[in-house]
Amino acid sequence: MRRGASRKTGQPNSTSSVNSSPADLFRSASSKATSKELERIDNLFYSYANGSSGMIDPEGIETLCSDMEVNHTDVRILMLAWKMKSEKQGYFSLEEWRRGLKALRADTVNKLKKALPELEKEVKRPSNFVDFYSYAFRYCLTEEKQKSIDIESICELLDLVLGSQFRAQVDSFVEYLKTQSDYKVINMDQWMGFYRFCNEISFPDLSNYDPDLAWPLILDNFVEWIQARQS
Repeated sequence: MRRGASRKTGQPNSTSSVNSSPADLFRSASSKATSKELERIDNLFYSYANGSSGMIDPEGIETLCSDMEVNHTDVRILMLAWKMKSEKQGYFSLEEWRRGLKALRADTVNKLKKALPELEKEVKRPSNFVDFYSYAFRYCLTEEKQKSIDIESICELLDLVLGSQFRAQVDSFVEYLKTQSDYKVINMDQWMGFYRFCNEISFPDLSNYDPDLAWPLILDNFVEWIQARQS
């Protein structure tokens, strides 16, 4: 009987792990860490989500704000919604929550709270703020096919979003909006026009305001209202 043919087969290849490069090992560890982080982000989401809707609803957002010791009307909550690209006012989906918290590198309430000051700085960069300002308007369009927002809500939104940067202009425009009777709602063009007005027009002297340029009519009327008061 020949024994020489009894060659051993099927032994594990012990060189595969030895041959793994440092980069491969790093990628593997990084992937595991990312997976764990995502799991914590998801668990945090479900601790605030409504069980039946599968979303964080207004009640869940209020609880989150309470846990972060931040008022639910704080502008930074609107900034958080912007970071998540939240589509429905007062609601966060799991996908939106993941997008925002991964970007902020926050997988606990404490980390999320600590991320808010940096988020505020990010939003206030000029290149980001225009997008945030536009988002704030769209976020308040709560009805299907809605294109404008009532004056009372606009006044509150202006104070929240622009009040810290352009206090005098916002106070004056809000006063005008509350006393005039020509406009019941504000549209996106008027909303964006006011931001441009704040950035470009000398206030309160209005010396460089040219009504012949393409300003929304409401701003022409606003300027006339100011000038009438000044005279």
